[in-house]
Amino acid sequence: MYRFGRILARLAFALVLAAAPALADGRPGGSLVILSTQVPRHVNGALQSGVAVAIPSTQIFASLLRYDAEWNPEPYLAESWQVSDDGLSVTLKLVAGATFHDGRPVTSEDVAFSILAIRDNHPFKSMFAPVEAVETPDPGTAVIRLGRPHPALLLALSPALAPILPKHVYGDGQDLRTHPANVAAVGAGPFRLAEFQPGEHIILKRYENFFLPGRPYLDEIVIRYLPDVSTLLLAMERGEGDLRPFATGSQEIRRLRQVDRLAVTNAGYAALGPINWLAFNTRSPKLADRRVRQAIAYAIDRDYIVGTLHHGVSVAQRGPIVEGSPFFDPTVPAYDLDLDKARGLLAEVGLGDGLQLTVDYVPGLVEQQKNLAEYLKSQLKKIGIDVTVRTSPDTATWASRIAGHDFEMTMDTVFNWGDPVIGVHRTYLSSNIRPGVVWSNTQSYADARVDALLEAAAVELDPARRKQLYAEFQQIVATDLPVYWLNLLPFHTAYDRRLGNPPLSIWGVLSPMDELYWIKDK
Repeated sequence: MYRFGRILARLAFALVLAAAPALADGRPGGSLVILSTQVPRHVNGALQSGVAVAIPSTQIFASLLRYDAEWNPEPYLAESWQVSDDGLSVTLKLVAGATFHDGRPVTSEDVAFSILAIRDNHPFKSMFAPVEAVETPDPGTAVIRLGRPHPALLLALSPALAPILPKHVYGDGQDLRTHPANVAAVGAGPFRLAEFQPGEHIILKRYENFFLPGRPYLDEIVIRYLPDVSTLLLAMERGEGDLRPFATGSQEIRRLRQVDRLAVTNAGYAALGPINWLAFNTRSPKLADRRVRQAIAYAIDRDYIVGTLHHGVSVAQRGPIVEGSPFFDPTVPAYDLDLDKARGLLAEVGLGDGLQLTVDYVPGLVEQQKNLAEYLKSQLKKIGIDVTVRTSPDTATWASRIAGHDFEMTMDTVFNWGDPVIGVHRTYLSSNIRPGVVWSNTQSYADARVDALLEAAAVELDPARRKQLYAEFQQIVATDLPVYWLNLLPFHTAYDRRLGNPPLSIWGVLSPMDELYWIKDK
């Protein structure tokens, strides 16, 4: 999936359509109701890739490629793509006949505008940073020119990361970040935006002229936003919702599993790679010595967290790259519970008499964040560390504190986003210490070896060599511990069993739902 060199993906659309789910056991039409507590401010995924935005964005906008459950790229707006031998250009041939929801054709000019707009506005700076230009030799051909090889580029062209925007709408000179079309979007995806009531609902209607014949199968998708998980659970139990993505709490998952009409799965989140972790401000004098951070790690019992606090729905995570990734190094230090070793490390640095620290957490995710912060308070007391749990009234307040480096320790959840270049590098590169920007290198971690390894991995086209570079990187940061990785966030999707072809690719519900349909009898 990461192999560059000469890749010619001239996959005929006839094959793609042949692989689509047949409707012999189903019926076209019908409405899908998605229930969520995560409310978007807009629906333009070119500006951010949060899940609240990505769910509607990937229905409204089409991307150049899409991905199956095995990490294989598939044609979407691009019917074929070819990467040059030196990895410095990608030539994409667009599918004929694709139009935006206002009837205007999708051309290479829209592709060029969109990729450069994402490069200049999206918070994931490494995602399109190597892009120097996008050439448009004809309306059906776009050539991405790179200043250096970019092994994650094809994955970055996924629906959740690279929506193709209509240049004639967004290229009118207005600031993209505040453009009025962000809440009245025009895309080329399978569904058009019919209604956006912020905080209440989004209604998406079938786009009759979608470029994949016969799709989408559904007539309508309604995304309802509910104030809290309890209200959402009751609605799902009453049959008011057909699909609940991003269920996280163990109690919620257990209750959803008890509803006969629902299937509940953790499939569909492989590319997100959401890691729950404890981050350290390495510029704090109390935490500057890595032995203090190691002592804290040895005092934490991951097995207790996933087995007892999370009631078995979470799995442990030992490093910065998710354990399901081909780049994960299983030999990284595990820091299994060892209170004596923890006390010994503190004594080495002259802290045998104790230490006082504060820990923050992201509001809202009680089981994954608040409860773990409280666990740290009681657990670290066993090695002489007095922890104060600092609360924030809302996520914005927490984010402001962390972005301003106004913390000592904080709980957090950060996504891998498929390839380490996209989601991992941002946390550990010293060049990404950006005060005021949350989910950057807020730990103020700086190591020249790590910088060099990540910079090399970002341009390495050979998968085996990339794996070696990332293994060296993981060994260093697992020793330095700017972050202590706790568990994989246990995202689950609950959906009506009568739904055919549920969204379970590597991007799950952050993928176009043009293949989703209702089964007649099941």
